[in-house]
Amino acid sequence: MKIRYGGDDNPEQLMTLDPAWLPAEAFRAIGARRVLVCAEDGPVVDTVLAEVARACARYGGQVHRDPSFDGAQLMLVLTGSGSLPSAAGDVAAEVSSGEPLGEEGYALARPGGTTVVLADGPVGLLYGLFHVARLGTAAFDGWHPLEARRPAKPRRMLDHWDNVDVHPVMGQVERGYAGGSIFWRAGQPRDLARVREYGRLLAAAGVNAISVNNVNVHATEARLLTDRLHQVAAIAAVLRPYGIRVHLSVSFASPMVLGGLPTADPLDASVRQWWADAVSAVYAAIPDFGGFVVKADSEGQPGPFGYGRTHADGANALAAALAPFGGVVHWRAFVYNHHQDWRDRSTDRARAAHDHFAPLDGQFADNVILQVKYGPVDFQAREAVSPVIGAMASTAVAVELQVTQEYTGQQRHVCYLGPLWSWVLGFPFSRRTVAEVAAELVAVSNVGDDPFWTGHPLAQANLYAFGRLAWDPSLDPVAVLDEWISLTFAPCPSPLRAALHEIMDSSWSVYESYTAPLGVGFMVDPGSHYGPSVDGYEYSRWGTYHFADRDGVGVDRTRASGTGFTGQFPPPWRDVYESPDSCPDELLLFFHHVPYTHVLRSGLSVIQHIYDTHFDGVARVVQMRRRWAEVADFVGQARHARVAELLDEQVRSATEWRDHINTYFYRKSGIPDARGRRIYA
Repeated sequence: MKIRYGGDDNPEQLMTLDPAWLPAEAFRAIGARRVLVCAEDGPVVDTVLAEVARACARYGGQVHRDPSFDGAQLMLVLTGSGSLPSAAGDVAAEVSSGEPLGEEGYALARPGGTTVVLADGPVGLLYGLFHVARLGTAAFDGWHPLEARRPAKPRRMLDHWDNVDVHPVMGQVERGYAGGSIFWRAGQPRDLARVREYGRLLAAAGVNAISVNNVNVHATEARLLTDRLHQVAAIAAVLRPYGIRVHLSVSFASPMVLGGLPTADPLDASVRQWWADAVSAVYAAIPDFGGFVVKADSEGQPGPFGYGRTHADGANALAAALAPFGGVVHWRAFVYNHHQDWRDRSTDRARAAHDHFAPLDGQFADNVILQVKYGPVDFQAREAVSPVIGAMASTAVAVELQVTQEYTGQQRHVCYLGPLWSWVLGFPFSRRTVAEVAAELVAVSNVGDDPFWTGHPLAQANLYAFGRLAWDPSLDPVAVLDEWISLTFAPCPSPLRAALHEIMDSSWSVYESYTAPLGVGFMVDPGSHYGPSVDGYEYSRWGTYHFADRDGVGVDRTRASGTGFTGQFPPPWRDVYESPDSCPDELLLFFHHVPYTHVLRSGLSVIQHIYDTHFDGVARVVQMRRRWAEVADFVGQARHARVAELLDEQVRSATEWRDHINTYFYRKSGIPDARGRRIYA
């Protein structure tokens, strides 16, 4: 079934762009009140004023700017804006006794009949306003003690894999499942009104940085650094009022491709000068430019290996050019030999990042951020946490997540990823969790030009959850989902809320149940990464991933007899993962080749687990579809129809997965289903 995405063919669709989690109704509690804004004008404060004015115009409230105004029900106050109203002054005195709020932090209190939001910087004031919108009427009920909120990470960044031109293989957005780019169409800049709305969504979720183009930099994208720089500057100007800084993906070979130099050797003086000149021009056009994202020596992208240099050499050359302006380099650790020999244990793809980067710890410049995928393989529905994250004690590490659902249903399947990310962020390396180790959190965007932003309306929840968990990794992902439901479907009746939680809370485990079992991964079609192809990777140039034979299944990554990957983990995980007796069942086949008769902690054999989960997964998707049909009266017609159409596709696809996987393993093992169900042999 082909789902049609994108709004370009229908201008009227774009006029009715889905507001996602910021519909007007979400601001009713603010707009019905008398609001005092005490802050000096500026791009971000103007955004705050516009949000409040729009809400008040709709719901009958009033906006005031005079600090002496008596009778405000909500105060939005910058601490440096002169004398403070008495209620705000009391809150400021209490805040000053603790940790500073910082440029993005805010405090909220309701000491009497006035709700006060206090911030040290304009962006903090904007975040405080959006927090009041999340609270709704609860922000104005009763007495609220002071709560100070600060982001856990200074940079919460989304990477767009957008191409300026439509690529013959990748399309306009590589791994994009929601139409074309929101920045470019047919090689030219688009109307930036949509980008402005996108900035609003991101700020409301807590995202403060984006990279606007594909990490696989093609010829046209490379020119964004030079003669197309004005296009990037225009995007930056639109996003600046929402506290969002723009970054660019650049090619390591830019000095050759753009500058005509004979080399891109990072230690060559002329190369370093070229980067310095290019960066100077960028900051002249975009004074708050964030920096570069670089993918090097991976999947055909050029890099320092071509000159006998290390990744530290390569990253530091760009970092030196950016450092005088406060810019950073996000250097991706996704480096592996994609022509690996599946018979050679030393080419285990899971080992690659650690093998390349762990020996370089401490050699990167202070403004280099090593960007590491959360798993060691490639954004699978289930895999171990990458040991690189815990191995770089002297290097700033950004943990990279994937909001776009490349291997989790491609936004044709409901798959709320908040619980997966929460597990990753809470994973303990020795005494510190991933969230504590990581300097930053980065994710690959799932937005396109579709009127519903993410193609599947329910996939918007993943974008929102990334921003909220990047702001505060300790948040409960189900509570974050409830926030998104409350804002997106405001006002949300109880039957709809209950149905959405039933559909979405466990949708990640549902997706996993009817696809690849027990962490084995990569049973998808190698080209599209959608739909089952159990042996598609197994005997291809991409290497092996499940090693299924007549006796068992799984990849032996142990030190004793396999690839040795378990040895890259610190204690106790190196030993926990080494033995099938202590390895968590959900990762068993990621680390071990076991017989089909191996008994899991559930009491089921591996083969029976495969059969049961694939039947159960289909049944649960059918129930999702049934529940969505029951709430049609509570959802707008267009949104309900889109989700219903996609749930039909999910039922079809889940059934296909069940039949392919169960048939495959029945034929491999020769062991029938103990429950007597028909295995499609």
